Amino acid sequence: MRAEEVRAVLESIGKRANKRLGQNLLLDDSVVKRQVGFADLSSKDTVLEIGPGLGNLTEALLKTGAKVVAVEQDAEFCRFLTRRFGERLQLVQADAVKAFLPEFNKVVSNLPYQISSPITFKLLDIGFDVAVLMLQREFAERMVAKPRSEEYGRLSVGVYYRADCEILLNVHPHAFWPQPKVDSCVVRLVPKKPPFEVKDKDAFFQVTKAIFSHRRKKIMNSLLSDPAVAPIIGSAEKGSLERLPYASKRAEELSPEMIGELTDALLELSASLERTAR
Repeated sequence: MRAEEVRAVLESIGKRANKRLGQNLLLDDSVVKRQVGFADLSSKDTVLEIGPGLGNLTEALLKTGAKVVAVEQDAEFCRFLTRRFGERLQLVQADAVKAFLPEFNKVVSNLPYQISSPITFKLLDIGFDVAVLMLQREFAERMVAKPRSEEYGRLSVGVYYRADCEILLNVHPHAFWPQPKVDSCVVRLVPKKPPFEVKDKDAFFQVTKAIFSHRRKKIMNSLLSDPAVAPIIGSAEKGSLERLPYASKRAEELSPEMIGELTDALLELSASLERTAR
């Protein structure tokens, strides 16, 4: 669809694209074709699309022969999609962040940017074979960032631990209508077995969150500053925390493996102090 066609369709259904909901509609058919190709779809696949809008990507997904299930929050878009695709499309009207998602094994979606983080981790928690996602470029670069870079943070660690992530394509704002103010990227996520073991996965993610919430502080001070990790620290005081590995470093200096080592040492320290106190 061209921008004029999109405007005409929106006018016909009494609708305006809502930028607040991330309703920037992808117009570039060449980008759509490449997205679909990256997912390597066949009739054996069930592909999830989140936020299909007017269905440009949906149409391309259906042409692969895959079963397509779509989750769309906007009621007007849902009515339009039902008229356009009928029973060819399994459509759910819901907030994808909050809703129970239908069964799928692959994901191809142009995600509304404001839900990129919760949706990405929700999908990783559920599990899939491959996901091809259109994301804000800044977010995508944070997903693949390496230690000691400005973009490296909690998101980088969380994605590295759960999946292989690759930026496949940069997309200019001109590919959308209305045009977003930022560039976009298509990324591919493939879940993997964690590359290292930790004693407590929840504790690992909590420590990661704590140290990057205070990324300019040394690790020991970050841990002491964040009440969310108080149950993990237990009765440990600053003198004890100074003996932890990497205690004098800052979050961006630590690889995911080093954060895992730190978390395991912190759990052992807390358990040791608890045994001594008995």
